[in-house]
Amino acid sequence: MKERELRRSLAVLPIGTVMKLTGLSARQIRYYEEQGLLFPERNEGNRRMYSLNDIEIVFDIAELLSEGNNIADIKRIYAQRQKKAMKNLSISEVHLALEREFAQQGRFGHSTSTHFNQPRM
Repeated sequence: MKERELRRSLAVLPIGTVMKLTGLSARQIRYYEEQGLLFPERNEGNRRMYSLNDIEIVFDIAELLSEGNNIADIKRIYAQRQKKAMKNLSISEVHLALEREFAQQGRFGHSTSTHFNQPRM
């Protein structure tokens, strides 16, 4: 994971800050969690702590709701996104495995040096 993504995933923001940033109530934010759309971490005192990635999800949910989607629609949209991300990840993993295999063959005297041109996901 890149350092930037690692920092975006750090759960350091309390729900009050998320409320100020998003304009949503604590009840709305907790509802998204209850519905399985948001997964904040908990600190030692069992308080919810949010990351920048969590805030992006809250904004995304709010936008989808404003477009006329309901929670069931949003769950479906997120499930489709996750399925697509898993598919893309699997393709990337296959490419990486093939590159490693060709590199390994090259070490044993084979002259194959193939590099895949598709970007990694």
